[in-house]
Amino acid sequence: MTSWFVRSGWSKGELARQVNRRARQMGAHHISTDTSRVRRWLDGEQPREPVPRILSELFSERFGAVVAIEQLGLRSAHQTPSVSGVDLPWAGPQTVELLSEFSRSDLMLARRGFLGTSLALSAGPALIEPMQRWLVPAPAADPTPREPAPAGYRPPRLSEPELDLLEATTVMFRQWDAQCGGGLRRKAVVGQLHEVTDLLQENHPAPVMKRLFKVAAELAELAGWMSYDIGLHPTAQKYFVLALHAAKEAGDKPLGSYILSGMSRQMIHLGRPEDALELVHLAQYGSRDCAGPRTQAMLYAMEARAYANMGQPSRCKRAVRMAEDTFGDVGFGGEPEPDWIRFFSEAELNGENSHSYRDLAYVAGRSPTYASLAEPVMERAVELFAKDGEHQRSYALNLIGMATVHLLQREPEQAAVLVDQALDVARKVRSERVNTRLRKTVDTAAREYGDVAEVVRLTDLLASRLPEAAEAV
Repeated sequence: MTSWFVRSGWSKGELARQVNRRARQMGAHHISTDTSRVRRWLDGEQPREPVPRILSELFSERFGAVVAIEQLGLRSAHQTPSVSGVDLPWAGPQTVELLSEFSRSDLMLARRGFLGTSLALSAGPALIEPMQRWLVPAPAADPTPREPAPAGYRPPRLSEPELDLLEATTVMFRQWDAQCGGGLRRKAVVGQLHEVTDLLQENHPAPVMKRLFKVAAELAELAGWMSYDIGLHPTAQKYFVLALHAAKEAGDKPLGSYILSGMSRQMIHLGRPEDALELVHLAQYGSRDCAGPRTQAMLYAMEARAYANMGQPSRCKRAVRMAEDTFGDVGFGGEPEPDWIRFFSEAELNGENSHSYRDLAYVAGRSPTYASLAEPVMERAVELFAKDGEHQRSYALNLIGMATVHLLQREPEQAAVLVDQALDVARKVRSERVNTRLRKTVDTAAREYGDVAEVVRLTDLLASRLPEAAEAV
């Protein structure tokens, strides 16, 4: 662990503060670390759970790549197959059982820090190969007749208005997430998911079961997205995987491709662009004949992000063009779009494509050429999100993205202005993803332009105005 610590540039006190912050976020309020404890870890002491998992996540985020517990020289807790791993059976009853078990565990145990510590991130073939089974046709239904129902038995019925209400509630949760961040209503989403799994354990007509599986898939995806947003990466990945299983049971390939795109985004965040590319290609292959232009444009944009982080500019630029061209077909005929893809607006398209160019600039050694390509596209994204008013988290993330572009262009004063604006927006949302990017951007500015008055002021603003990491709820 010592070599990772030295490379991180953190002090012992800063690492202790980050561990305590992440522990509070996970609900592990019994964790209280100080510099002397960190010193003992560096000297070889084995910390107890959930600290090894927290250290793995913190170093992974710091270096932009998965840093496993074992790479830190630490031991992880034993993981039970029902909770850990992503290679799960692709069958309806097992999917319902696993969704029910995992959501119940999350509701009951996460606030004490146990759930997150029993999980590990999967990556590489251990992640990609199980996800490829999403496209394997489901086995034929068992033709064996069921035993006759007892006399007087009446199967449970869900009325059309009740199903409509379940779907409308999911839409409402999605709107809350966009406006307020993942930390505000995560527990409510998990609770609703658990209620839906209870319904799925009853006997319903096939069309009702499909709708219930679709609701379960959307709620599990949203629970995964919210978990990702507040930094609970292993929990997020587990929900994404379970969501994909539910989408398969619902027979909804476009929804499955959307879930895979969320998994791809997480892999980019964790420094695994090759995994991200595999996931987005799987999503494109699975939905090429049934997804609408907005969904296809979103997948091309995610493909561009992966290529950018792999340092492949020609393929990145091609994917950006495909995203733009495909988005031009949005609104021309076809079926009504599902609510889960409506977030991918012109603002989001510009935001994704500008971040691809920005990422290319970093991978290419702070290339001014790619930074100049990013600037006008990012400006357009910021302008559109400012008018939007609903997607506050995306607005903050693109303000921060614009700030990083100005840092690439050696314009720290302009970057400071944008970070100042992003700090104001960050106070309105509960998103550790936003907070982490703000901290990293200010750290970069202070390291490179520590003598610029506006940058000095930013470090003070960060301490006084950036909220502490919110507890996961």
